[in-house]
Amino acid sequence: MSASHKLPELRLAPIESADDLAHRVEREQRSANVQRESELENSLAPFRVGSVPYLNAVPLTRGLESQIEFIPPSLLAEKLRRGDLDAALVSITEVLFHDGYDVLDGIAVASLGEVFSVFLAHRIPLEQVTEVFCDTASLTSVNLLRVLLAERGLKPEFKPLPSYAEAGQHDAVLLIGNPAIEFRRAPHAHEIWDLGTAWFELTQLPFVYAIWALRRGKDNERLRRQLREARDFGLDTLDYLISSRSDYDLNFRRDYLGWHIHYHLGSDEKRGIARFVELLRKQQAEPVIDPRFVA
Repeated sequence: MSASHKLPELRLAPIESADDLAHRVEREQRSANVQRESELENSLAPFRVGSVPYLNAVPLTRGLESQIEFIPPSLLAEKLRRGDLDAALVSITEVLFHDGYDVLDGIAVASLGEVFSVFLAHRIPLEQVTEVFCDTASLTSVNLLRVLLAERGLKPEFKPLPSYAEAGQHDAVLLIGNPAIEFRRAPHAHEIWDLGTAWFELTQLPFVYAIWALRRGKDNERLRRQLREARDFGLDTLDYLISSRSDYDLNFRRDYLGWHIHYHLGSDEKRGIARFVELLRKQQAEPVIDPRFVA
């Protein structure tokens, strides 16, 4: 074969070390995350959206933080009812007791068993509890506790908790969210009755604490899409969220966000909601509305 007809020599790409490969993948992932975050920036306008200022909601608002109003659940519900918000991550009871909302399908704050951040702290036996001081930030937790106690034949009086500083002074106190976590992690003289655990023992089902409620009658398809994308982004980058947050300590964040709480709303979660509706109707005369889910 003449020199002019020689086949070109094949050049092999340099062998990439495991460390080089890991660094390249990390760079590409970082670039993809920056792009996703950029796409979510300023994506909610003109919709007005609210969420709760609790650690358990962090994965649902990834990339949307600067566009969302963060306030306690009861205040969120009031603003949603007044029409000051178009969507909010609210307690499930908001859509069970008030008509006019759709529930964004597929997304929830839920637990299958121990939730850790919703509990009754009591220093006398449950059977002797005659009054419960309640964090009124979430009506879902109050109603869940009422249902769980009623199923045991117990009907104590429920009173508002004047301040978190007084929580340890009462024989029975219902706490939720970050204040509950702080109480549970600090020294205390109370037994902890975790409501997620109690619900699972009663029903063998997950309990749904919060959902995205959308005011009915608005064209909100784009809003729904962005809320789903934020949830997907949050779960895809959950390890980053866990490692970068400063709430409590790393091991706690890993257990709480990666094990105690989950964020999907599937058939089992809907069965859990239906069971909750059934028990609410059994224990009270107030009408309870079946939720309407939208994709």
